[in-house]
Amino acid sequence: MIRVLIADDEPIERLVMMKKIQKYFSGRLETVQAENGEDAVALFRENGCRIAILDINMPGMNGLEAAERIRQTDGECSIIFLTAYDDFQYAKKAFSVRALDYLLKPGLDEELIAVLDEAISREDRSGQRRKINPAQGGAEEEKNCDNARMAAMTDAIRAYIQERYDTDISLQDAAGALGYSDAYFSKIFKQYFGRNFTVYLTDFRVAKAKELLRDITANIKDIGTRVGFHDSNYFARVFKRTTGMTPSEYRNHILEKGEQA
Repeated sequence: MIRVLIADDEPIERLVMMKKIQKYFSGRLETVQAENGEDAVALFRENGCRIAILDINMPGMNGLEAAERIRQTDGECSIIFLTAYDDFQYAKKAFSVRALDYLLKPGLDEELIAVLDEAISREDRSGQRRKINPAQGGAEEEKNCDNARMAAMTDAIRAYIQERYDTDISLQDAAGALGYSDAYFSKIFKQYFGRNFTVYLTDFRVAKAKELLRDITANIKDIGTRVGFHDSNYFARVFKRTTGMTPSEYRNHILEKGEQA
């Protein structure tokens, strides 16, 4: 059975989390509790925990500091942060210690179930690697695994948008489909793509529209629908805000350039 550390300075929060884990993961996970960061680090090591659920705001050593200490001695465990504050700096720090997820309080049970399922799967894979090659490890391998994980995540995001940009999708849809909480997905998306999800999706749709507008036989309203804008007036406004031209002006501009060439 996999041991899970729950660290929170609020006894009620620890009890609620423990009850949820018992409800959804009975027979698969057992819990260890800590009321501060110092105890969290010690109990994690003493009990051979493989998953840590850490509240960020704890007196003394906070959850972020505790996670750094835990990560120094265990490169493969799963770290999950809980916080009542949607703070970008927290999300950046969470990523720096390779946290599995960053959940806001109060969270949905579905979010917790999803992230713990992923943590269990990671532990199963990690256990198999240890059986195959007990000596395998080291900082370089951890770095490679981390890079590979983020590359896979960004590839999955791009693929999701490529497949669904012509439908009504939202950040919540993408986060849910890829197994991340809304808050963590939003922060990591902005960090790696340099824009928030809505801006990226809009830019992607406009880029697709620009490609389609090169076909002078295509109806502009139909093009808007094909790239996910189901209101033609809204499509025209967004396109002009992004490019400085309406779709028809952009098409005329392309035609003029072609004639001059």
